[in-house]
Amino acid sequence: MSYLVLEGIEKRFAARDGSSEVVAVQNVNLQIEQGELITLLGPSGCGKTTTLRIVAGFEFPTSGDVILAGRRINEQPPNQREMAMVFQSYALFPHLSVFENVAYGLRLRALPEIQVRKRVLAALELVGLEGLEQRSPQQLSGGQQQRVALARALVLEPKVLLMDEPLSNLDAKLREQMRTEIRRIQQTLGITTLYVTHDQAEAMTLADRIVIMNQGRIEQVDRPIQIYQRPASAFVADFIGRSNLLPARILGREGDRWQVQVLDQSLCLPTSALAKPFQPGETAQLLIRPEAVRLHPQGSLRGRVQRAVYLGPVVEYELALGPQSLTVVDTDPLRPQIYRPDAEVCFDFLPNCLYLLPT
Repeated sequence: MSYLVLEGIEKRFAARDGSSEVVAVQNVNLQIEQGELITLLGPSGCGKTTTLRIVAGFEFPTSGDVILAGRRINEQPPNQREMAMVFQSYALFPHLSVFENVAYGLRLRALPEIQVRKRVLAALELVGLEGLEQRSPQQLSGGQQQRVALARALVLEPKVLLMDEPLSNLDAKLREQMRTEIRRIQQTLGITTLYVTHDQAEAMTLADRIVIMNQGRIEQVDRPIQIYQRPASAFVADFIGRSNLLPARILGREGDRWQVQVLDQSLCLPTSALAKPFQPGETAQLLIRPEAVRLHPQGSLRGRVQRAVYLGPVVEYELALGPQSLTVVDTDPLRPQIYRPDAEVCFDFLPNCLYLLPT
């Protein structure tokens, strides 16, 4: 049995005028193994934070069960769930030192002082804050404050660590550093972690598996590479990374190969490149990541450059293809030139990087 299980979780809130209900989470089913780091990813209002709060015990589900280590914990208050939460706002006590902030939860448990000191110092060392025990939160940088909040959660030795967009208040460079640190600490401790974010790069970097949510429902649960290369829907394809979705029509099948019409061209795709079984004549959408387009003089397809942006390692183009447009990322470090707007270019798709989705 999985370590943390959500079974048929639904959460409804009364509308402000009291005339109806708002469904925040619908039929969420999720199995998390011990030691996994799972990210809940999706746009604002998709239900990811509500799901996290239900796991934490800050909200109770309208229906469904939360099961931890084989025990149903729906009615248990947060302080009895053996979980710890790291909040977006850090929620540090400004009048307490770093040491006392981290020790706060242990003191509520009335642990002997020698154990408190030992565990607090070990937690601060784990997050790289040794020597800063007597500083106040106001004397710390944003990244250091987040480390204190993380140490305060970890010192309780929870069965599950819950994190609600903990890096959103940091600048871009510090976010990169902190997500690397969080992953290192999580793997060092082997602690089961449920992490909410709206940042795709954060989810891809941190997660063993990503849960994509949309309008209160789970769209897909999978490893980051599968989410990116084999999205379950157009929503997932468009939300994770950058994507081109071109209208396509199924022409027919020969063995394990499928003929697909795209941009008035016939492409041959393997069965593995189809998200579901299709029928001849059926319409679909062809997913093409920008880096799966190659510009070269002998390409069988043509487009006109609408926009060209030089970004150093790559050049990003937007091509006009009649009524369609195509985003292209040119990663060639030996590119002979940068095409200017209105230039006509030839291109092809990398055949093993295409994926066919239902409309």
